[in-house]
Amino acid sequence: MKDIKVLGSGCAKCNNTADLIAETAGELGVEVQVHKETGPEALVHYSVMSTPAVVVDDQVVHTGSVPDREQIEEWLQ
Repeated sequence: MKDIKVLGSGCAKCNNTADLIAETAGELGVEVQVHKETGPEALVHYSVMSTPAVVVDDQVVHTGSVPDREQIEEWLQ
């Protein structure tokens, strides 16, 4: 199971990112656990300067925009 964190302030883009990841994983039949982290300490811990940011298995894989479906599919492989 992949552990995925969406870092951000809880804005619409952050929520859309989390929803898109969960939806894509469901369609692909991949087990994931998606967490939304809205505290500033998470941004500092991962040295993220722009949100939304996506962390997969403790590695930052994306920052600054809602990822597209193809990117998400790559992370879930």
